[in-house]
Amino acid sequence: MLQGSSLVDFVIDKVEDMKGRDIMQIDVKGRSTITDTLVICSGNSKRHVQSIAENVATEAKRADLAPLGIEGKAEGEWVLVDLGDVVLHVMQESAREFYDLEKLWS
Repeated sequence: MLQGSSLVDFVIDKVEDMKGRDIMQIDVKGRSTITDTLVICSGNSKRHVQSIAENVATEAKRADLAPLGIEGKAEGEWVLVDLGDVVLHVMQESAREFYDLEKLWS
């Protein structure tokens, strides 16, 4: 099973497969009891955001790592895919600028 840095690399690879932009990873060990790493990326549109999240979730299932949860998929502005040690945030640019997770967690 994928864990730690190999899981982060897996998630980033699957985001890149779908042309996700401005990919960042933030180590939140010791600052969050929920996860160890946040991966944040941008999509160009509602459908693009949904497709990136869908691809990561589908590929994770194929690797025997079913997501613990997926939130926001119907709206497509900000989709969260919880893979346990890694939580992926796929956001449209406007949501990413507004919530500024990088600044919040850095």
